[in-house]
Amino acid sequence: MAGHSKWANIKHRKAAADAKRGKIFTRLIKEITVASRLGGPEADSNPRLRLAVDKALDSNMPKDTIERAIKKGSGDLEGVDYEEIRYEGYGIGGAAVMVDCMTDNRTRTVADVRHVLTKHGGNLGTDGSVAFLFRHCGQLVFAPGTDEETVMEAALDAGAEDIVANDDGSVEVITEPANFSSVKQALEGAGLKAEYAEVTYKPTTENVLEGDDAGRMQKLLDALEALDDVQEVYTTAIIDTD
Repeated sequence: MAGHSKWANIKHRKAAADAKRGKIFTRLIKEITVASRLGGPEADSNPRLRLAVDKALDSNMPKDTIERAIKKGSGDLEGVDYEEIRYEGYGIGGAAVMVDCMTDNRTRTVADVRHVLTKHGGNLGTDGSVAFLFRHCGQLVFAPGTDEETVMEAALDAGAEDIVANDDGSVEVITEPANFSSVKQALEGAGLKAEYAEVTYKPTTENVLEGDDAGRMQKLLDALEALDDVQEVYTTAIIDTD
């Protein structure tokens, strides 16, 4: 489904992230805190923390804010004890939705997620109901017009798993999660800056939505993203705005 607004979907996600910079900081602080608690406060020996810190620096988070979050996670400073929870369900047209949350109140969070899904025409599923439709991987997406050969050479040399040329001209690089940072650094060293670069859950199937269904699905996704306890929202929906 590479021809169905792949780049438009990436641009929308990037614009949405830029529009809620304050919330991005809150989410990153939670991620850094939990990563530090689970894997220790040293980024060099804690890959999850390293990724979180890199994202925070890319988002221009002050270093003292990052350091405080690490100390809260390691117990050197008092902080909230967040719990990680994943909810799975369905949106418009049977599109799968997976919602990763961090919360200090599980009852509140599940009620909020269920309310948004129900209000916008979706429903909450059971654990494992849609997770099999996603693959955990590193994903870097380059804007249409980026030279595919240059991307391919740098990415494969750095250990990337796959390079995909989409019909809209964008280029995707897929990596194992453990190789994401080294591949990203290699590409940047070659002068290639991805518009989207995350360790993510990439859908292995896609539901293309058009017209009213596309609009309804976008409202559902935006409402989930707006919830305070939500960290990430993944979906099989491809919203065709053409």
